[in-house]
Amino acid sequence: MRLCIDASNLRIGGGLTHLVELLGNADAPAFGFEQVFVWSSPATLQRIADRPWLVKRTDPVLEANALRRAVWQLRRLGALAHHDGCDLIFVPGGAFATSFRPIVTMCRNMLPFEWREMARYGVSWQALRSLLLRFAQARSFRRASGTIFLTQYAYEAVCSLAGRLSGAVKIIPHGVHARFFAPVHLPTADPNPALLQPFELVYVSIIDHYKHQDTVAQAVAELAARGHLLRLTLIGPAYPPALRRLQSVLKDIDPKGLVVRYLGPVAHDEIHAAYARADIGVFASSCENMPNILLEQMAAGLPIACSDRGPMPEILGDTGVFFDPENVESISGALLALMTSAELRIRKARAAQARARQYSWTRCADETFAFLARIATSRNHDATGR
Repeated sequence: MRLCIDASNLRIGGGLTHLVELLGNADAPAFGFEQVFVWSSPATLQRIADRPWLVKRTDPVLEANALRRAVWQLRRLGALAHHDGCDLIFVPGGAFATSFRPIVTMCRNMLPFEWREMARYGVSWQALRSLLLRFAQARSFRRASGTIFLTQYAYEAVCSLAGRLSGAVKIIPHGVHARFFAPVHLPTADPNPALLQPFELVYVSIIDHYKHQDTVAQAVAELAARGHLLRLTLIGPAYPPALRRLQSVLKDIDPKGLVVRYLGPVAHDEIHAAYARADIGVFASSCENMPNILLEQMAAGLPIACSDRGPMPEILGDTGVFFDPENVESISGALLALMTSAELRIRKARAAQARARQYSWTRCADETFAFLARIATSRNHDATGR
């Protein structure tokens, strides 16, 4: 069998990480795929490791805007897959327009399926884009021969809005890279009060409305005002309106940058170093499918103060301390619980790290290619009558 992967819209973030790790850990021939053709931009293809069975393909259009890439998918992708003798197209980006069948798609983005989260953007291009994505992705999920979801939460939330899916469904969580695993931080048994350092908190994610960095910053500043030693480091790119709001909040609560600092984006290959410098991980998002960042913090041996929304309780189980991401007191209470109990920090960190070990990229790749082979094989059997 031959597989075509349409990665034309995977350029940054979790989607790119998933693609790179999926193909880097896959054994495609073991599941009956003699060749895998990947279509994407040169920058994305450069991130993917060479494999004997992997063929990287690009087109100048794949460096153009989203509309031109969508037209390419509609008019060219199917013909290219037929030309290469492909038995299946996998579209990890979610939406597809080609008439080629069979197709397996993947649910990655929950924002289009959560009205409350979309409403945070008001009347804006981002809100319109989310509405268009909701229509395109829901239609794709209903028409696909198979759909992969990352969490049970995402499956149930999407199906409640998109309706019944006619194709096969499989829940396949992401994995976490081995480089993120590190020894759990153990506090000094008898610290010298004169040498006490502030608790280092780290929150890695894009600055955006549903990530609630501004609310976390207010909670940290409130604790600092009450005499607690702590410092929050924010890392990630930014959605400009959300960054402006965060900067406005910081100007009021911490004008000198003594307790909150924003470093901007950091290369994914270097993020593990930021976790190593931290004492507590924070994740305050209210809209997620399956955040790689949360898995990374778990693997890094950090005690985690986490949002109680979406799939986060499903991923963390009872190994995190949860809070309402829109409530300053709830966030400060979760942080204070971890800061004031070394026993709680160690217990939660060890449990989270143990839980992280079940999230393997090798397992993810094996389950994904097994599902793809199942869809391709069943369709071939249907076509031949065997």
